[in-house]
Amino acid sequence: MDDAMFNTLSEYITAKILKQPGRSLNLQEPLISGGLIDSFSLVDLALFVEDTFGVHIDDTELNADTFDNLEQLISLIEARR
Repeated sequence: MDDAMFNTLSEYITAKILKQPGRSLNLQEPLISGGLIDSFSLVDLALFVEDTFGVHIDDTELNADTFDNLEQLISLIEARR
């Protein structure tokens, strides 16, 4: 796992989406199924991922199967690089 990528994603989610910059996320914490991220925030996160990491995320991938925790998201990004 890429620690820098984890930190970048975690900081964005906690500061911009959750509005809790002091909060820490763990790799397996459920973002969508746990109710932390709603559909609007999911689109914002996908755009952030695309802009920051230079990868394309298909609309069909914006779901709990690919975006539910940071481990899944990092794996998706790494596979696209």
